[in-house]
Amino acid sequence: MQPVDFKSEQPVRIGCYSAFWGDSVAAAEQLVKKEGKNLDYLVADYLAEVTMGLLARRRTSSSKDLGGAGAGGYVAEFITLVLSRLLPDIAKHGIKIVTNAGGLDPLACKDAIESALRDAGIPDGQIIVAAVSGDDLLGETFTRLRSSNQVLGFSGVDHGGVPTSSPLADSLPPDSKPPVSLNAYLGAIPIARALSGGAHIVVTGRVVDSALVLGPLMHEYGWDPSKDFDRLAAGSLAGHIIECGCQATGGNFTDWEASAFSPYGGWSNMGYPVVECFEDGSFVVTKPKGTGGLVTPATVGEQMVYEVLDPGAYLLPDVVLDLRYVKLSQIGKDRVLVTGARGRRPTKLVKCSGVYVDGYKMSGELVVGGMDAYQKSVALGQAIITRSQSMIKRLGMPNFRGINIEPLGAEYIYGPNSRARATREVVLRITAHHDNKKALGVFGMEVAPAATCMAPGITGGGSGRPHPSPNLVHFSCLVPKSAVPARLTIGASETCVVDWEVEGAEGQHVPPPLEPEVGAPQIISGTMTNRVPLIKVAYGRSGDKGDCCNIGIIARNPKYYPYLIQALTEQVVADYMAHLCEGTVKRYELPGSNALNFVLTRSLGGGGLSSLRVDRQGKTYAQMLLSGIMVEIPAEMVAAKL
Repeated sequence: MQPVDFKSEQPVRIGCYSAFWGDSVAAAEQLVKKEGKNLDYLVADYLAEVTMGLLARRRTSSSKDLGGAGAGGYVAEFITLVLSRLLPDIAKHGIKIVTNAGGLDPLACKDAIESALRDAGIPDGQIIVAAVSGDDLLGETFTRLRSSNQVLGFSGVDHGGVPTSSPLADSLPPDSKPPVSLNAYLGAIPIARALSGGAHIVVTGRVVDSALVLGPLMHEYGWDPSKDFDRLAAGSLAGHIIECGCQATGGNFTDWEASAFSPYGGWSNMGYPVVECFEDGSFVVTKPKGTGGLVTPATVGEQMVYEVLDPGAYLLPDVVLDLRYVKLSQIGKDRVLVTGARGRRPTKLVKCSGVYVDGYKMSGELVVGGMDAYQKSVALGQAIITRSQSMIKRLGMPNFRGINIEPLGAEYIYGPNSRARATREVVLRITAHHDNKKALGVFGMEVAPAATCMAPGITGGGSGRPHPSPNLVHFSCLVPKSAVPARLTIGASETCVVDWEVEGAEGQHVPPPLEPEVGAPQIISGTMTNRVPLIKVAYGRSGDKGDCCNIGIIARNPKYYPYLIQALTEQVVADYMAHLCEGTVKRYELPGSNALNFVLTRSLGGGGLSSLRVDRQGKTYAQMLLSGIMVEIPAEMVAAKL
């Protein structure tokens, strides 16, 4: 894929203002006000595994005050905090909006949007709203598919239902615990159809995050879903890069000071990402002028490897994306050109994300100060749990199903690699899991008394007694695409069915072997080396996929890459993370961006919804490797760099 002539083609410009439900309320205003007529599309990603669980809980609530969620399970904040406030500018500049704020009920969200438009005095037909639905498989559909053996267990390390990295698959819920939500990850075709049908605002339920960008590009450029797989892959990558908002523009960046103290206010005025996309699939990542943060190959690269498992087979509904040959090039200040994405025919199956309730959990916290704070905290946690267990046993209730004691501030998450056991200040966090809320109530009542009957130097707990909450468990599965047709409603028209247009590929989706590299950096043999912390020669970013965590490591200089390959073996990473990873470690190479990706299975205590750990999504894992592992680098390279 050749770089485009930027002087001869006008790109489609797409900005993303929301990485999750709860992102900054100032983000959409920044993009609309600063980009104005230069912005073609505004997209917003509100949904995650955790979000779907929260919406499912709220959908069953009898209360009308749902704190930002509509009564039907959609994200009402899209209407109240974004659309209603920015409608005059959005209408003036002709900016189209694509968002998954529909959550569990995109049709109800569409109705609420249309009501808000009428309240704002917008004439009928001036701004057309479309809804993409059909992703909800809860109830009879799931029961029918499961009884006919059309539901396959799935984990992030499977390809087409065939385990390739681990025998572990996220378990389906037992019959006694029916799902409270179950949604298929729909693709970009219904979004493209909605835009082609005249929609100005497209609201969806559970679609794959990158489809929010790929859909507009398919509409604008007429990409053929049956053959333009490289372009579909590139458009999906553009969506993946900006779906997490500021994580591509300096948020969560390894070199945090460059972002925090960047011009125009740094972190206090972070710029949200914009992609300028061309017909051949190449695109430029940038941000509005006069905003904080930065856009470099490193910031974009960190986001590219975020929450990716096998980079050669990133399974999406419309395409299998291969990231291994992607190149990131700085072509101007805060402008990074992205090329080299490759695509293959998608699968016959579609991934579904579900949530069920399995008991309750609760966390209590105390601050512990003074000498031996870590040791006191461990003794405190064990005593509180033992005391609580004894009391619930006398009440005729079984033991806790799970407990976790975390002395935070003593580098507890580093396990045996900790260097801070002598700290004089710790936040003791105790989490328990039980089927009975009353048992957790006993545990909650025993946290505060520790301040008078146990260790010296206890304070905190000022927020009051903790309360139990439902323990939501995420699970994934695969179903045939034919069982999940999308449904599209445009304006006042009747809802129509949008079938999958492409015959998916059968079997495993293991990528072809890496091609021999031309001009790849070589290891300098027989030279003197220095041991340096990994962070001196690499960037890193980590994230979650169910109970798997990925850690992406990117060489700061291409010359370092072969030494990272040599030093960071699967065994080295497995040994360092053994206290957290109960499964396997698999390494993947991305030579195009001089990166490595490590996938750790069974490494998050069950995953983001149900884990008892403080880091349920692996956000700290890359920082552990960067700060803890030493690598051998030629002395002259170290001297030249450091």
